Amino acid sequence: MDDSYPLSRTNKVRQLPEKASYDRATVHRVLDAGLVAQIAFVQDRGPVVVPMIYGRDGDTVFLHGARKSRVIRLLEETERACLNVTLLDGIVLARSAFNSSMEYRSVTVFGTPRLVEGSAAKLRAMRIISEQSMPGRWDELREAHDREIRMTGVIALEIETASAKISDHGVDDEDDDYEIPVWAGVLPMTLSFGALVDDDRLLPGVEPSAAVRAMQNRKI
Repeated sequence: MDDSYPLSRTNKVRQLPEKASYDRATVHRVLDAGLVAQIAFVQDRGPVVVPMIYGRDGDTVFLHGARKSRVIRLLEETERACLNVTLLDGIVLARSAFNSSMEYRSVTVFGTPRLVEGSAAKLRAMRIISEQSMPGRWDELREAHDREIRMTGVIALEIETASAKISDHGVDDEDDDYEIPVWAGVLPMTLSFGALVDDDRLLPGVEPSAAVRAMQNRKI
């Protein structure tokens, strides 16, 4: 397998191409850090964008939703879809509004979606999606009921091509602007989990597992 995704007119980054990467490891690293993907496709000749939870396994991204939901039905029928995950890391406060921006990690994926069929395949995909946001939790929970599996729709999006775009270089002002007596710099932005909050109907003496405790205060 090549270390990079093939470059084409579709996935080529044209704006600030120096921030682009087509390296598989970089693309996967950003996907694995995210929690929500924006999936885009065409319906009735018009664009549609929907946020969905997801999980990655190799070059496949699995998307989760109710089996009868509109997005699952439409993705099942479409021949092409685009997925984006963006993580914001800070606001770049330059000496001009024009050069002010954000630090971020972003990935855009292109591929053909397909509906995952069969209980075993769906359960495997559901586990991958669960591990994306709740690592280690799947093995602690009761087994899924057949009815729950039937009610769940899972879409597999094969990554045919993709690109990452990462901005982490801070302020880049015009040469003349460095003489302006205005503060400039980066305001970091951190997405993280907080402290656990017990359910009101938790059984006496039940404590969070090591896997759940490890999620506390984890940075994205």
